[in-house]
Amino acid sequence: MRKNRWFLRMVSLLALSGVLMTTATLATEAGSTGDPLVSLSYLNDTFLNEIMQRVDQKIAGYTGQAPSQGTTAGSSSSAASFTVVTLFDGQVLTGEVGCEVMLRIGNAVCIASGQPGLVDETTAGTLNNGGALVENHLYMMTIEGRGVQAAAPTTKLMVRGGYTIS
Repeated sequence: MRKNRWFLRMVSLLALSGVLMTTATLATEAGSTGDPLVSLSYLNDTFLNEIMQRVDQKIAGYTGQAPSQGTTAGSSSSAASFTVVTLFDGQVLTGEVGCEVMLRIGNAVCIASGQPGLVDETTAGTLNNGGALVENHLYMMTIEGRGVQAAAPTTKLMVRGGYTIS
């Protein structure tokens, strides 16, 4: 009889232990500090989006925003992507090495103290001092001190890279 009681107590204890463990497991929330298991869908859908938003905010903070309309004389800017810059008659945009410009509206001429002035990336040619820019051609400043002077009341350029306007 005592053997049966011992066996009955052991089975009861195991059953009670199983019920308590199941309750505790169901009560905890997956992905919480109590249960750090994280699913792949959480990483792909939630966590990755949050990280990418933070990275985009940091990049935007480092690159800044270039002025888009009516840039004033003496201003300086840098753009990681193309931005629209408006020049008025006689204003000069001087680009840093690697700055790219594209004439969209108006007229503009190359300003350079030597040759080559600007590299025409569209035709793989060069444009020397005083040469007129062609609309929709992409030009690059490969030497310091090169630039573009507006020759119309309003000239709009697409600009990528560092530049100053005077």
